[in-house]
Amino acid sequence: MATEQRVLDVTDATFQTAVIDASKTKPVVVDFWAPWCGPCRILGPIIEKVADEFADDVILAKINVDENQQSAGQYRVQGIPAVKAFKDGRVVNEFTGALPESQVRAFFQSLAPTEADRAASDAEQMLLSGDIAGAEARFQEILASIPDDPKAVLGMANIFASRDEFDEADNLLKRLPANRQAKVMRHQIFLEQYARKHAGEDLRGEAAANPSDPRTRYRWGLMLAAGGDYVAALGELLESVRNDKHWEDGAARKSMLAIFEILGMDSTITRDYQRRLENVLF
Repeated sequence: MATEQRVLDVTDATFQTAVIDASKTKPVVVDFWAPWCGPCRILGPIIEKVADEFADDVILAKINVDENQQSAGQYRVQGIPAVKAFKDGRVVNEFTGALPESQVRAFFQSLAPTEADRAASDAEQMLLSGDIAGAEARFQEILASIPDDPKAVLGMANIFASRDEFDEADNLLKRLPANRQAKVMRHQIFLEQYARKHAGEDLRGEAAANPSDPRTRYRWGLMLAAGGDYVAALGELLESVRNDKHWEDGAARKSMLAIFEILGMDSTITRDYQRRLENVLF
């Protein structure tokens, strides 16, 4: 049971901070309403009562659409009450109309952390405090019952990688094929292994001596990426593609796509090199 009620009145001016930014830490349910709306008056007491029960895990925000039309328009509110749940800055669930209390409670329950989520959070705190053995035991306990739990998979993979048990980490991360964090970690593991394998080779010299060879440019590009110099890496990989876009089944192109994932698709570097790659390919 929650210890306090957290119902926020938000406006267009505060929406970014109170909803979007806050949802990156805890789910935020936004009730788009208006004083003249009969169903809003029915839903209001219900959603506030339920929100009080989940106040430790979910934030409830209310926004008057008459006074804040920008936010209502941005999130395509066409009928009210409109209730939208935000996680990590985006809408993950929603409903329109005055639902009965049981359905509203189920809506909030779907957003609240599960027991596995809480256990994973405990394990993450153990890691931060240096209790690696305790964290590992907790992650393994979660994975025994939920093999593809994202937090446990990522947490345990981090522990494996910290011990240079890269194959174990990579195999574990394969359980989350659509998870961006898992994909990024797999890319970084590959780059770390590549850098260690070729540490004694003069890949830079080879690329300089053979600038038209897609292999030398590719190899030096990967080494640059392993060192975190993604801009220079993308430049080398792009030249590899330019030299021969079909070399090794498009290996350089695929490596560029992996770096795009590491940087994020909203990165200005990603967008710049996406355009450059398209110009070379097409």
